[in-house]
Amino acid sequence: MMDDQPNTGSAGPLKRLLFIACVLLAAAGVAWLGYSRAHDTSGAAAFKGGRGAKSGPMPVAVATAQKGDIKITVDALGTVTPLATVTLRSQIAGKLEQVNFQEGQIVKAGDVVAQVDPRPYQLAVTQAEGQLQRDQAIYEGAVRDLKRYTKLVAEDSIARLQMDTQQTLVDQYKGIVETDTAQLGTARLNLDYTRITAPVTGRIGLRQVDIGNYVQVGDANGIAILTQTQPISVVFSLPEDNLQAIMNRMSSGATLPVYAFDRSQTTQLAEGTLSNVDNQIDVTTGTVKMRAQFDNTDNKLFPNQFVNVRLLVDTLKDAVVIPRAAVRTGSQGTYVFTVKTDTSAVAMTAITLGPAEAEKIAVTKGIKEGDVIVTDGADKLKDGDKVLLPGAQPPADDGKPGADGEQQPQKDGGDTSQKDGGNGQHHRHRQQQ
Repeated sequence: MMDDQPNTGSAGPLKRLLFIACVLLAAAGVAWLGYSRAHDTSGAAAFKGGRGAKSGPMPVAVATAQKGDIKITVDALGTVTPLATVTLRSQIAGKLEQVNFQEGQIVKAGDVVAQVDPRPYQLAVTQAEGQLQRDQAIYEGAVRDLKRYTKLVAEDSIARLQMDTQQTLVDQYKGIVETDTAQLGTARLNLDYTRITAPVTGRIGLRQVDIGNYVQVGDANGIAILTQTQPISVVFSLPEDNLQAIMNRMSSGATLPVYAFDRSQTTQLAEGTLSNVDNQIDVTTGTVKMRAQFDNTDNKLFPNQFVNVRLLVDTLKDAVVIPRAAVRTGSQGTYVFTVKTDTSAVAMTAITLGPAEAEKIAVTKGIKEGDVIVTDGADKLKDGDKVLLPGAQPPADDGKPGADGEQQPQKDGGDTSQKDGGNGQHHRHRQQQ
């Protein structure tokens, strides 16, 4: 009976030979790698700057703490608001005869900007004058009669009842005259209303009514809108936390400057002063409205324009000032790296910050005037590290071993070869023997 088991007698030695060959190849690779690293000078040079190597002084940029003034400002978003916005409307009804302005024109207070047909109102004035003149004459006649009656009563020539009746007529005619005088005044006022004048100096907008149209008191759009642009104001809101400092400054009689900038905050449009503070705080936003006034002689501020507002609240005098770039924040708080100029070592110094302006900030505690601080390159520094100041030369490399992990070069370049050569000759001589 034939055995069904496979014949593994010849396969076993073959597998062992393959395994031994793989082990020998791996050993040869490891040996070759070690040899390459031992004789690779470029790798050693690369390792010199590696993580395990000791680095030299860190190059940094520094600045000196100085005394200076810091402007304490607050920023807000404001809206340009005219001090007066007037819709020019007719106060009487009639046909519009004249329009005496160009759209966008600057007009002065009192200038006639439009004219309504005055003829009906002129006739009403004439009628009122005639009525007053007639009743005035009647009144004056009644007064003369009263004087005569009074004299006759004194002489006991007429009854006193007649004098009293005449006195009543005089009082009646006097009232009529006063009524006629008021009617004449109303007629003259209506005649004056036919001339539509500018109540303030400002710029007129687009015309809403053309000549020949019938205008009346109830017209919603009016003839045009007049806005006062010189001076002009900006209304803005500030958090209530800033209110106390602002009110204290205003109570002391100080004038607080206000600067208006464009949307990008790069161009200053105008400079003015804070004129008013609202009388209540908005409880929904926790802010209070304020108004600043600007001369606006160059018309850079336009009604309803959005601007960025900067209010100068106060100025901190003779403060210790450093660049903002020097300030660092960590788990230990706010600090800077100060440089000891005699040793070029840095020290981590805790500071207390004050108000800031642009790229500089005041320090109220921690450093003093004249201290040298690191402004750039502090990311990898720690307390006590050496730094390389701007303009200083890096320390020279003396070639001693252990400083950077490299071996010293031989003092005599041919020494090794000579020794090798001598050893080789001695070995050959022994072989010959």
